[in-house]
Amino acid sequence: MISKHFNHVNRRKLNGPSAAVIRYDEANGEEPQIVAQGKGYVAQKIIDLAKENNIHLEEDTMLLENLLDLDLGDNIPPQLYAVIAEMLLLIEEMERNY
Repeated sequence: MISKHFNHVNRRKLNGPSAAVIRYDEANGEEPQIVAQGKGYVAQKIIDLAKENNIHLEEDTMLLENLLDLDLGDNIPPQLYAVIAEMLLLIEEMERNY
């Protein structure tokens, strides 16, 4: 059987974008949490809203796949903390430089 979904680029072309939103409030001691997620039209709306509000978007296919497997309101598993920490440091650095 030949699959049309042999890579992420082709899958995105066929199915549209995917998106997940993480909320993290270190000041209140909260753990990172999934607050929105979607595919296709819903994902595009999430992406559009982020762009309209100058919210940084990070493209990490493997992380996104893991986040989409979680339910809304779930805390991010500790196994993903290192990847999320790297993203947050990158965002912080970008904000300082701009």
